[in-house]
Amino acid sequence: MDFGCRITAIGSMPHTDPSKACSEVSRYLKDIPAWPQLPGRTFAENMCAQFSEGFPGVVVGEETLYIDRAQELDKPLEEFYTAYLENNIDKYPITRDYAAGLYSFLGLENLTPLAVKGHVTGPITWGLTVTDNEKRAIIYDETLGDVVAKLLRLKASWQEKELRKISKNTIIFVDEPYMATFGSVSMNLSQERVVNLLEGVFGGISGLKGVHCCGNTDWSVLLETGFDILSFDAYNYAQSLSLYPAEIKKFLGKGGAIAWGIVPNDEPSLAKETVASLKDRLEAAMAPFTRNGVPFKQLIHQGLLTPSCGLASISEEAAGRALELLSELSADIRKRYL
Repeated sequence: MDFGCRITAIGSMPHTDPSKACSEVSRYLKDIPAWPQLPGRTFAENMCAQFSEGFPGVVVGEETLYIDRAQELDKPLEEFYTAYLENNIDKYPITRDYAAGLYSFLGLENLTPLAVKGHVTGPITWGLTVTDNEKRAIIYDETLGDVVAKLLRLKASWQEKELRKISKNTIIFVDEPYMATFGSVSMNLSQERVVNLLEGVFGGISGLKGVHCCGNTDWSVLLETGFDILSFDAYNYAQSLSLYPAEIKKFLGKGGAIAWGIVPNDEPSLAKETVASLKDRLEAAMAPFTRNGVPFKQLIHQGLLTPSCGLASISEEAAGRALELLSELSADIRKRYL
């Protein structure tokens, strides 16, 4: 898809009223709307809890999420693997209690987007965040670690099916903030395991698929996997991507796209930025690639613009300002260069 620096969002919003969040989405994200995650509404919409329903032994409390290994897990595991092998995505939906924003979004009328965007927490982040009752990360469990990517794959497939009720063109981002710790002592995962886990989720996505990481990571590892859109925090970590010019040139040459997270998601930074300052910052982030043989127009055509990460940590007013800046920046870029 020729995105031409159109805009979308990473996912989370600060609202507790799903209709208000969706109103902001439909106001600003007309071409590629994204359903809003609302972690401030309930812990169940926390990025890991939201996709935990159906995991064998899962316990979700008011502020807790863990896997209780003291439960009888054989039957839930058998049921899960049966559903997985049959690709029975309807057995593991994302229910309204865990995603009020999604259901409000699906009920919006008069949307005529070019594409519609969804998101699922990535297997690395989910598996390292969620622990058993002995505080051991589930991803390191020989049995349950295998379920992580498979369950997220079913969740992504189900979500994609629902979003196609709005548009046949779907985009699902796999959000992997924990990839910023790849190679450190806090992540004891090989490159091969990371790639296999991500490919396991991608296998359930038939439309466009993206990876979002809001920190500094080894982008060459992620670029080994079969996704279409690389989403990153270009406001704070533009230099991190510029260290991989050859890999990015190859990725773009195969038709890949970059989602430039150029609008900050913290209120002090938002307050000082303008469309002009963000345009300068975006062009500076793109410059290392043009110096390495990637045409500027290619970066524009194969580019999306987003906030640097989710907006749940700021006020509703600030989130609206971020989306307004994003919309105005996109209009300016498209008028100048397309």
